[in-house]
Amino acid sequence: MNIHYRLDGPEKAPVLVLSNSLGTTLSLWEAQIAELTQHFRVLRYDTHGHGQTTKHGKVTLSQLAEDVITLLDSLNIDKAYFCGISMGGLTGLWLARFAPERFYKIAVANTAAKIGDQANWLSRARTVRSEGMGVVAAGSADRWFTQDFRQHQPATVEQLCHQLANSDAQGYAECCEALAAADLRAEVAAIGLPMLIIAGQYDPVTTVADADYLHQQIDGAFLVELPASHLSNVEASDEFTAAIVAFFSEKA
Repeated sequence: MNIHYRLDGPEKAPVLVLSNSLGTTLSLWEAQIAELTQHFRVLRYDTHGHGQTTKHGKVTLSQLAEDVITLLDSLNIDKAYFCGISMGGLTGLWLARFAPERFYKIAVANTAAKIGDQANWLSRARTVRSEGMGVVAAGSADRWFTQDFRQHQPATVEQLCHQLANSDAQGYAECCEALAAADLRAEVAAIGLPMLIIAGQYDPVTTVADADYLHQQIDGAFLVELPASHLSNVEASDEFTAAIVAFFSEKA
């Protein structure tokens, strides 16, 4: 599989990997790039079956995480910072647990040790395979953003929903199946890397309670709550960016 990626920022700066959520692409991070490239060489990539990264059959959470290691290896990057949101955040939890030597610090946003319900993910995978992405895209704005943001930023919401509607159904379904099987609840307490956990106060998908669980389980982790729903890096972009820059810049 060829992983589509983009590098921005000074060549000599430390590398920060950004990992997108289910149904989005590396463009999800556009609001962060101007500020982050003042501090980091930013490596964005399209997850399995998303954007310009083609699918390669059945996928698991460990494979999604190992794709990050493969990408770092291919670019001769020994160690990096990492920030992932939603599915990207779960990927970050796996990396923090099983590949800590490759990362300085990890930030995870709008995620959980287990996201959602297995039966619901498998049902969604079947639906998009049989009916296409339109069914999922129709309800995505309600899951991703608060009503206030939807009213005041309709162009941003429309752009992301349109992108989802035009996503590869097979790649999306395979990631749904990976999420159905992914469960790190027995693993997260063993994480020793410095970690920032970002929660959206109005997130119906990965709740503040999910973030609290991670905060309690992971020794020394920091928790920040933002006034946002599920895609907090879009809805509360300035606060999100400030939180991760502050966390990654602190000497630890």
